[in-house]
Amino acid sequence: MLELVYVIDKSHNMAGILFLYFSIIFAPKLNRMNQKACLSLLALFISFSVFSQARFPVIDKSPMDICYYPVNYPILKIQNKATEPLIVRVSYSRPQKNGRMVFGELVEFGKVWRLGANEATEIELFKDVKIGGNKLKKGRYTIYAIPVADKWTIIFNKETDIWGAFQYDSKKDVLRIDVRTEKTSEINEAFSMVFEKNATGANLVMGWDDVVAKVPFTF
Repeated sequence: MLELVYVIDKSHNMAGILFLYFSIIFAPKLNRMNQKACLSLLALFISFSVFSQARFPVIDKSPMDICYYPVNYPILKIQNKATEPLIVRVSYSRPQKNGRMVFGELVEFGKVWRLGANEATEIELFKDVKIGGNKLKKGRYTIYAIPVADKWTIIFNKETDIWGAFQYDSKKDVLRIDVRTEKTSEINEAFSMVFEKNATGANLVMGWDDVVAKVPFTF
């Protein structure tokens, strides 16, 4: 048995493991009890090898984040301080400026943008809302944007779980709205989103570099 442990420890490839398996099965000197014990040991080693070879991904350069309305809803919920139900949640990635010119270069004008990085930004509505006076039903959507110099066209699309905007299909759009952009004196190094409460609901405020855009939600 000790010899088998040594041989298994030295065998790190599938061909070696298969060789050991058939050697155990057809070994004339092994009785049935020893054979079962050897096979159990081999199975345990294979399981350990598969587990030990797992590789976790490195931290992404554009980490994913979530914004809620009400703002910080999960924290308010566990503190029993939530005065409004959860209405909307946005999941997005946060690319960095890193000294680059963002709008007009990194994010090209007139082209569909995933509104972040990696997977396209997604929004989940927990009730029907109005966006710029247009009704959008409860559910989950992908959000894209088409930036130009002075405005963004914000697109809500029913196809979700999409990487980038490479397979964007306008036939699956459910709502489009144009929003004006503003220039800011403060530079946002990372693409950021936050909900800002107003008299009729909230604005989804989006900013990167020296540009900010707001999408009005009524609920």
